Amino acid sequence: MTARPAIALTLGDPAGVGPELAAKLLARPETLQKAEVYILADRSEVEAAAAAAGVEIPLADEPAPGYAVVLEDGTAPTEPIPLRKVSVEAGQRVKHQLLRALEMARQGRIGAIVFAPLNKTSLHLAGMHEEDELRWFAKELGHEGVTSELNILPGLITARVTSHVPVSAVAERIKAPAVTAAIRLLHETLRDSGLASPRLAVAALNPHAGENGNFGREEIDEIAPGIAAAVAEGIDAKGPFPSDTVFLSAKRGDYDGVVTMYHDQGQIAMKLIGFDRGVTIQGGLPVVIATPAHGTAFDIVGKGIADPGATEHAFDLAVAIASRRMDRTA
Repeated sequence: MTARPAIALTLGDPAGVGPELAAKLLARPETLQKAEVYILADRSEVEAAAAAAGVEIPLADEPAPGYAVVLEDGTAPTEPIPLRKVSVEAGQRVKHQLLRALEMARQGRIGAIVFAPLNKTSLHLAGMHEEDELRWFAKELGHEGVTSELNILPGLITARVTSHVPVSAVAERIKAPAVTAAIRLLHETLRDSGLASPRLAVAALNPHAGENGNFGREEIDEIAPGIAAAVAEGIDAKGPFPSDTVFLSAKRGDYDGVVTMYHDQGQIAMKLIGFDRGVTIQGGLPVVIATPAHGTAFDIVGKGIADPGATEHAFDLAVAIASRRMDRTA
């Protein structure tokens, strides 16, 4: 039997739809066939999630095809965490299980982490004060290399030169080496996912791609040189293209990925194209970390209508990348 990658799965923010989505994912037969799945939660939490989702989760004490393993540590809260509310208790629960997953990664016990949606406000209340969870993951792993959130739909992926920073701070952070690094990371991730020759487009920062410097010089002074450096490494990257049209070309199939300059430049397009299928990969880290791109959806918690599509896509993508990395090191 071909070796299956080991995946650590956390239930996400307990106040949101994360536990329901994780339960629906685990109830899908193919989920537990293609990977060894370790659920980081107490059994009572897993049972509550299954009940909320109206599904049954096949569990076993040891990894086996068709079954998940619950790695409980007896730390489930004695009092229920309030649903549909941000809270320090919810943030603490999320952090606790993510730290357990990162420790498993450091020990080489897993090839990927998949986490259900979390709530940034609850995490901040619980002491996560980094720019975003990607920077927190990097700090906890002691990773100092290039990182970028990668947002993924079937057939299209984006990377960002800047991410969770004020719009007023974006232009000063657009530097040629950062552009090249984002292009390189997107190229490598696409190759990891199985695409031999990725085709990348790079978005401009300014309207009309700067209009030859009339609307800003970032395209001339930083973005174009960053693209040229990536091309010199053998990467198929083109641009900078006006950001109001580049996604039309990508959606048509002309490109496999788009490098954007800031958060909403890519996220608005990606969520319009496929909100219920979007995935975020914490790019550049030594372990694959994936999550659905949507949030905790407090408004539909407990209604039984939370769509697991993005969670399933996140899991499948994490398995694919972890499997390819296993093959490379075998």
